[in-house]
Amino acid sequence: MERCPECKAYVITGAKFCMNCGKELVPSPDWPHCTACFKLIDKSSKFCPWCGKKVEDSKPVLQDKQTEPKATYISSSYAEMAFVEGGNFIMGRGDNEHRVQLSSFNISNAPITQSQYEFIMKKNPSKIKGPNNPVECVNWCEAIIFCNKLSLVRKLKPCYSIGNATDLSDIDFTSPIWKHLVCDFAANGFRLPTEAEWEYAARGGRNSCDCFYAGSNILNEVGWYGENSEISSHEICSKKPNSLGIYDMCGNVAEWTYDEYGEYSRFPQVNPRGSSTLNGNHVKRGGSWLDDEEQCTVFFRSAVPRTGKSSSLGFRICSTSSQS
Repeated sequence: MERCPECKAYVITGAKFCMNCGKELVPSPDWPHCTACFKLIDKSSKFCPWCGKKVEDSKPVLQDKQTEPKATYISSSYAEMAFVEGGNFIMGRGDNEHRVQLSSFNISNAPITQSQYEFIMKKNPSKIKGPNNPVECVNWCEAIIFCNKLSLVRKLKPCYSIGNATDLSDIDFTSPIWKHLVCDFAANGFRLPTEAEWEYAARGGRNSCDCFYAGSNILNEVGWYGENSEISSHEICSKKPNSLGIYDMCGNVAEWTYDEYGEYSRFPQVNPRGSSTLNGNHVKRGGSWLDDEEQCTVFFRSAVPRTGKSSSLGFRICSTSSQS
């Protein structure tokens, strides 16, 4: 265990922030990584606190100076967030095009990984295992529960509630009570991105390029899909990011959004939040390791029941920004 330099409270080895005072932490450069689960471990420990492997069998990870280092998100217990400045854009494609205005927000620069999900939820439901692969086989309700739990761990106000309850973990996923879920977009906690926020971030926000995929017109440069995935998800951040430094928005795993699925409005909208027709089907975006090029475009959309699960479906998180 290490101590926070600010408040001296004990902190989990490898944590990005102190859970007591919120100070950002900088991991010691000589901390080793466990060779079994790849998580940071205290150099004085005899066994990995995460998986029990002997530390004597672990060695520090040395970076090759000739290669570009991977995003810091990889070893973090929490998601790295990218700021997306608000603005106007044309959402959709062809007959579905419509103008949307969005406020500023933050979005995780990669899908939630299996190690990050397990850190909060104490389980890993994924079929294709890998600590730095996107978590999958998570339904929409479980993604909502994760957001609230992560908010509480970070001492933030949860965004989601049903009545006065923010602990939603005991509600059956098939229960009609989920139709009464409310999202407080003014809260400072974590949530799923709206469909409009997802597409705006994928396109590059104010730095938008008219590309078919997030950052490129060549899907192989930015995403894992049916032609290059070898029938598997892959570690996050292993393809190029878009202009906002956001990875894996096209391919790897498709991603849940907050919105109920429905037809787009024909009129300009400000901060749209999905269909008012509550049918239990939510929008997924981005395509996956299983999909073709068309399904991985920044404008392709499809519907999945909130209880739906797949090894090709995961999620990333979002938060409302206090910046103007």
